[in-house]
Amino acid sequence: MAKSSRLGLLRNRDFGRLFAATALGQLGDRIIFLALPLVAIAALHADEFQVGLLTAMTSAGSLLVGLPAGAWVDRMRKRSVMINTDLARALFLLTIPVAWWADLLTIWWLYAVALVHGVLTVFFDVAYISYLPHLVGRSNLVEGNSKLSAIRSVTSISGPTVAGPLVGLVGAPATLLVSSAGMAMSGLLAITIRKREEKPEPSEHPQLAREIKEGLKFVVKYPTLRAIMLGDAIFNLFLVMYQTMLLVFLEREIGLQSFGLGLIFSGMGCGALLGALLATRVSKRVGHGPVIWLASLVSCPLTALMPLARAGWSVYVAAIGLAALSLGGVVRVVAQSSFQQALTPDRLLGRMSATARFVSWGGIPLGGLLGGASGSVFGAAGTLWIGAAGMTLSFLPNFLSPLRTMRTLPTEKAPEFAR
Repeated sequence: MAKSSRLGLLRNRDFGRLFAATALGQLGDRIIFLALPLVAIAALHADEFQVGLLTAMTSAGSLLVGLPAGAWVDRMRKRSVMINTDLARALFLLTIPVAWWADLLTIWWLYAVALVHGVLTVFFDVAYISYLPHLVGRSNLVEGNSKLSAIRSVTSISGPTVAGPLVGLVGAPATLLVSSAGMAMSGLLAITIRKREEKPEPSEHPQLAREIKEGLKFVVKYPTLRAIMLGDAIFNLFLVMYQTMLLVFLEREIGLQSFGLGLIFSGMGCGALLGALLATRVSKRVGHGPVIWLASLVSCPLTALMPLARAGWSVYVAAIGLAALSLGGVVRVVAQSSFQQALTPDRLLGRMSATARFVSWGGIPLGGLLGGASGSVFGAAGTLWIGAAGMTLSFLPNFLSPLRTMRTLPTEKAPEFAR
């Protein structure tokens, strides 16, 4: 195969810069995923419920600003939103190691930074998803999503691999310096992207409530968009319950140290990378619609291996189930993101993304609280069982929708409601 054919969209200079910025930002994000809970668990000796509450704070932004974020982003240039939120997230993360060195860090400080970081991430993600069709064109959405998923997967491998030894060497708070630097560099690199959108024309009478309602009606009307949103909501609720107690289970019940934790999460990244590399091929072979529900049905039950594990080799066997979860998750997200972007008119992309995120991610704070409460009552292992069962059931909304038999992406945008 010719080199140019293999590179595909990477030959596009602006897409290459977005690709590189994604790598740096996601590296920072993956380090946060491991280091932030460890600041609470190891440095501040937080209990199970406090760890769950921290998870809830991290994702509460979807509930607080999820719907208005879409309307606001649709009024702005998406590239500018991405740059500003990356730089702001870097700044707020920097306060954690500074507060630690000043002996001022408390669990409440962590809650505050997690909440602000989560709100900024909502705006970043809405803009990021909405910007891709403008940058690469709708005919290249599957390839663009696959390549960006691939680099996110690579950082899912390298992030924990870097974070584990760093946590052991300098401590979890100082490790967040790397996260801050990665996000700052991502924002600075995004500034160099030359292709800029036209600034959206302002409405003569902008009304936030009306614009939010318009996005909600669009997503809820179409069975495919509605099914994707509900399936994600179920999956994310139980995934966060599972993840909330996973670190507690691995550190306190299995006795893994930071290096072992890094290996486990790097294995998940390997699964995600394989999923990104296979996503386009699997979607074409299985069908773009069926692959969405099959990915969850096949991969989620394997997460039940983890609560069966004991100290020693069995925990690394169980980690195969987590790698399978990541593989299936990436294949599913690439397919469903391409469906959402292909169906949605340009002017509604931000609101579609924000509405879907509000509903599908809105349960994440609840998942964190339920994970913490369940861990207090049933223990970490019991919560992992509950999470594995719930994630498996998330295939149902997509299976019971037209996606069950839709083998190709829609070629035309869905019609809009009259304003």
